Amino acid sequence: QVQLVESGGGSVQAGGSLRLSCAASGYTYSTLCMGWFRQAPGKEREGVAAISSAGSTVYADSVKGRFTISKDNAKNTLYLQMNNLEPEDTAMYYCAARGSGGFCFAKIKTYEYNYWGQGTQVTVSS
Repeated sequence: QVQLVESGGGSVQAGGSLRLSCAASGYTYSTLCMGWFRQAPGKEREGVAAISSAGSTVYADSVKGRFTISKDNAKNTLYLQMNNLEPEDTAMYYCAARGSGGFCFAKIKTYEYNYWGQGTQVTVSS
């Protein structure tokens, strides 16, 4: 059973930064494809960023140029560096994963993932 544990959320003022982490464990797949998602109150969960096995990345238009996704394969940990945060970024942020026997393509559609963390809250005040 894949376990994903997020950390790093908090409350910041607009323009501030946060770094989210997601530690993965308990999986037997040769590769774990991972991404970040978020859900604001009253809104659907949306993809934020994902990273491929080759290190290529994909971002939601709303976070391009401000957020950076990265992964430390040795530590089985996914990161999301969030800079220049805006009140619109306020949401619960979730780490997601899917198993793979080979290459991971970066995808930010919720239906592409079947393992989810418990979420970490990010609140940005104006």
